[in-house]
Amino acid sequence: MSIKYAYLGPAGTFTEAALLKIADKSDQLTAYANVTATLDAIRKGECQKALVPIENSVEGVVARTLDELAIGEPLVITGEITLPVEFSLMALDGTDPKDIKAIATHPHAESQCRTYIAKNYPNATIIETTSTAAAAKGLIKKEYEAAIAASVAAKNYQLSIIASDIGDNKSAVTRFVMVEKPGNIPAPTGKDRTSLAVFIAIDHAGALLEILNVFAKNQVNLTFIQSRPTGMELGHYHFIIDAEGHIEDKAVADTLAGLKAICEDIRFLGSYPQAIR
Repeated sequence: MSIKYAYLGPAGTFTEAALLKIADKSDQLTAYANVTATLDAIRKGECQKALVPIENSVEGVVARTLDELAIGEPLVITGEITLPVEFSLMALDGTDPKDIKAIATHPHAESQCRTYIAKNYPNATIIETTSTAAAAKGLIKKEYEAAIAASVAAKNYQLSIIASDIGDNKSAVTRFVMVEKPGNIPAPTGKDRTSLAVFIAIDHAGALLEILNVFAKNQVNLTFIQSRPTGMELGHYHFIIDAEGHIEDKAVADTLAGLKAICEDIRFLGSYPQAIR
């Protein structure tokens, strides 16, 4: 049975490349303009699953993904995928590299290619786009001479690659999460991750320590923690937390119960198999 997937587009993004690692040829893949639109496709029933980036080993978290999962209409993570990230400088066929005066790309990509840009195009104007693929696609408008994107984008939009593997960090990796409507929790595999959004009543001395002590007491290892404002008022924060284990594991279940006793609210974001790197 084919699956309808939503992903952060347009075609040629790293998200699409990650999704192609697991999707079957019969599946339907639909690109959306931003993370919110991608996840709303699940909320509206337009697609069954959505793949969005959540964390990069160099640039850190994708804030919009965290906020949508924690505060938006509830969704759950049912899987994750990791993908090595390599960037290429590309342009329309026939472009002379010496004529490049403006380069378009996503801010995360620009920050990961600063050494290359500074060395080869120190005077180029950097134009921010919603995704690397959008930068590649936008070359057709001729508003800039080059784009930094995944090499697959060059194939999708018939572009020439001027330079490959231009990232400063050759071991950069992005983590993506598969998201669905609540109700589907993958069975434990023995190598799982559980994600939570933990809301404290109001910021106070020792608030984070109280939360961490609950995990320590139950010997549950944390793999990720990030604080985010709730958007209500100053002093109101929540934490996005990833921990080793599955909600069906006693240690994780006991941890969740302990957190509920000291926190204003807990949103379960999913238990799912950890990606194999």
